Amino acid sequence: MEPFAGVDFMDLDSLLEEDEMLVRNTVREWTEKRVIPGIEDYYERHEFPAELIGEMAELGLLGPNLPETYGCAGTNNVVYGLICQELERGDSGLRSFVSVQGSLVMWPIHEYGSEEQKNHYLPRLARGELVGCYGLTEPDFGSNPGGMVTRAVREGDEWILNGAKMWITNGGIADVAVVWAKAEDEVRGFIVHRDDSGFSTQDQLRKHSLRASVTSELIFTDCRIPGDRILPGARGLRAPLSCLTQARYGIAWGTIGSAMACYDTALQYARERTQFDRPIAGFQLVQERLVRMLSEITKGQLLNLQLGRLKDDGRADFARVSLAKRNGCQVAREAAKLARETLGANGITAEYPIMRHLGNIESVYTYEGTHDMHTLIVGQAITGIAAYT
Repeated sequence: MEPFAGVDFMDLDSLLEEDEMLVRNTVREWTEKRVIPGIEDYYERHEFPAELIGEMAELGLLGPNLPETYGCAGTNNVVYGLICQELERGDSGLRSFVSVQGSLVMWPIHEYGSEEQKNHYLPRLARGELVGCYGLTEPDFGSNPGGMVTRAVREGDEWILNGAKMWITNGGIADVAVVWAKAEDEVRGFIVHRDDSGFSTQDQLRKHSLRASVTSELIFTDCRIPGDRILPGARGLRAPLSCLTQARYGIAWGTIGSAMACYDTALQYARERTQFDRPIAGFQLVQERLVRMLSEITKGQLLNLQLGRLKDDGRADFARVSLAKRNGCQVAREAAKLARETLGANGITAEYPIMRHLGNIESVYTYEGTHDMHTLIVGQAITGIAAYT
């Protein structure tokens, strides 16, 4: 396959600032050189490419839209979105790592943590010296986080946590975890360390999706947390849900990157593959698939760019983010399916990235809020009526 040259049918680059394109192109080149050549092997081995963490940190990809004061890059949100887009073009596992590290660990510490917590954790997380994970979903409570059973009880100067969190990205390799528990009749956030007494993890290994990513269960059995590791500004369920809004924003961009990878692969293949003495790109049915993919990708790019501008302007509310996350997942899912059809039997082989993206998107379609939940979030926003139950 030829190196990726981008998907920009409507000259969207003309809407980007010079520094935005510079970062995008840097991450695109890095993904092309450092991720794509070996990611299929990692996927087959069910292994996360941990040696890339340091390189991502050097590029400023960990918490990039957080302030330089804490060792972060201080970019705008469009840049963060473009980073996610290019990483997920490589693999959802890389983008998931960056989303969790930046949006679900660093962002809540920045938003709800004390100044001491910010100064202690954020620079180390930005440099990749610490890996973080985010514990909200439980084995029996996914779409209904208000039903969580994990509890934190104060005992002197400590908190004691009991419970479990499930489907946690980075859990098995995390040095710190931002964990949500019910404490004194309200949801509070805690920073748990890998070596805290009573804290353990168990990786989920039997996966057909996100195989180049670490997915784990977090287990708390009388886990003792020092009192200064509670997030002082986080009270109630609104706090963890606001973190999800940050992560969903990056996912919206990332899924379009996955779709771009599938489209580009299908387009190159169709130009090169011959049947009946001509490239299959010359057949009407193949062109219809390619045009359908390109149309949806282009609409997704425009939606994400406008969302990024709104976010930089402080106007990207959670319903707008839900619309973009919902759309991106649907676009990526459809693009992977159409690309697989275009490649025929070759589409199922590891020589091409299609089945890996198709497998990954099934997880992305569900996590950080299922497709149905985002439908209902947007539905409530436009009707004023909640239809969750």
